[in-house]
Amino acid sequence: MSNFDDLFRQEQGQAPPISDQPFDKEAWAQKKQEQREAVYTMIDETATAVAGDGDTFQKYLDVQSRFDRYSVSNALLILAQRPNATVIKDFDTWKDQGAYIRKKETGFYIIEPGEEYQREDGSIGISYNPKKMFDISQTGNSRKRENPAYPDERTRIKALLDHASVPVRISDTLPSGVNALYQPDTREIQIRRGLDANHIFRALAQELAQAEMDKGDGSYNRSEYGFHAYCASYMLCKQYGVETDGFYHFEGVPQRLETLEPQEIRAELTTIKEAAGEISGRMNRMLNQQRQQKRQEPER
Repeated sequence: MSNFDDLFRQEQGQAPPISDQPFDKEAWAQKKQEQREAVYTMIDETATAVAGDGDTFQKYLDVQSRFDRYSVSNALLILAQRPNATVIKDFDTWKDQGAYIRKKETGFYIIEPGEEYQREDGSIGISYNPKKMFDISQTGNSRKRENPAYPDERTRIKALLDHASVPVRISDTLPSGVNALYQPDTREIQIRRGLDANHIFRALAQELAQAEMDKGDGSYNRSEYGFHAYCASYMLCKQYGVETDGFYHFEGVPQRLETLEPQEIRAELTTIKEAAGEISGRMNRMLNQQRQQKRQEPER
């Protein structure tokens, strides 16, 4: 008689048998709370490190530029745990996409919104819970990573100009060494005639970031937002394949950041992220529309 017992062997990696022990809700809640506290401590410590060192600050900007839709807190967590990550998903999502996590790989945590709760003052808050993620480099698909496809120089500049928050005009009268300048009194940007594509993008991105941070309420101060705009320009260049080496320098992070509390540092980083995000959001809408039109064009 044939023996089919081998069909029921425990496969390697398969979940162990269900324990007879009853589920301990309090122990589970305690473990989750400890994870949450450890993650928030990591966010604060990384924010402090970013504000105190130029090289670390630049690495944060690199991470945030790759994960532009992720919050500052999650970019800080990625920086602390997996700074070279490029594509991250949780275990189940990788599995659904046919990718497996390689043996001995350990995940890292980000935070995601959980349930709403009522604060003592009656307002509604949202709890955030740790979520384990894996980078594509930790999967069997790591060799399938593709280099990002960037738009050509002309398309890139057109996208930067598309639905810009202020008009951009050619100028022959800008001061020496200034390639573009946001004018808050007239709410426009002047840009030097005859620049090459990369100089246009770098200068225009920085001044568009200045315009984004001018809320029109009289509180705008160019020097106050100079570093923010500089960082936003750098992030946009990294996102769209514009050369940055030799053009951006982060040896010295503004000293005022070093004196801030972690929450205040995150607020400063959020200002940078939001300015860059407003611009990249407009750019991506135009670029996506252009791609959609090309797909709909009949073959010739």
